[in-house]
Amino acid sequence: MLSFITKTVIQMALEEDIGSGDITTNAIIQSNEWGIAKIIAKQDLVVSGLEMVQYAYDCLSTGIFEFKAQCQEGDLVYSDQVICEIRSKLSTLLKGERTALNFLQRLSGIASNTREYVNLLHNRSKPIIVDTRKTTPGWRVMEKMAVRAGGAKNHRMGLYDGILIKDNHINICGGIIPAIERVRKHISHLIKIEVEVENFEQLADALSANADVIMLDNMSIDQIHQAVHIVKGKALLEVSGGVTMTHLEQLLDSGVDIISIGGLTHSAIAVDLSMEINSLSQ
Repeated sequence: MLSFITKTVIQMALEEDIGSGDITTNAIIQSNEWGIAKIIAKQDLVVSGLEMVQYAYDCLSTGIFEFKAQCQEGDLVYSDQVICEIRSKLSTLLKGERTALNFLQRLSGIASNTREYVNLLHNRSKPIIVDTRKTTPGWRVMEKMAVRAGGAKNHRMGLYDGILIKDNHINICGGIIPAIERVRKHISHLIKIEVEVENFEQLADALSANADVIMLDNMSIDQIHQAVHIVKGKALLEVSGGVTMTHLEQLLDSGVDIISIGGLTHSAIAVDLSMEINSLSQ
């Protein structure tokens, strides 16, 4: 079920591309001509965004419309494999081509990028890889969906569904302990408190204030090992800040519980796809 925001973004993307009308298609294609479109992988990739493609064509279709996926969200497909087929009016298929591909290419790029990171875990249950809020404005729900398709997990969706006390909160409150005290007065006992720390003094304060999750921000691998020794399981430990695939391999046996990687979304490269459209009257 697509969210209201996601539907709105797709509708805006169609409006942005089509505007007052597709003057090329309107000049070439008869209104009663029907066709079939196939979206084809031009490289090996992990699929994400099928619902967006279907909804884009649902928005454009004024008559009978058929969408048939040849794979599922999160499936690994190979170059030249058909990902999905759409049957509709030729004019509809042509008008939606670029928008549909934009969503599928971007989201499959995130899923494919995420899968590369996840594969480095070699089926370990710990640590888990999570994303961040470093997402394209308006695309967050979709991009986090693509992260899940790639095999990782989501951190908080936004400011509304998780407590994370960061450096500016700490500075404003005058320290970690008073910041946690203020938060605890305003939340349910069922909500976990996460706090970001940059040094061992802050780590001690976070432990003293009984933080549930402690984020080690931009610490070296040696500092991370020391932090794990200090915490000794008293809180979940998350590593964050510039984690690449090389860094991830170094962190696998560090003893941390969570690794958050902004690059899952903000550095993903769109995959290569094509759409082949043919008339059903041929």
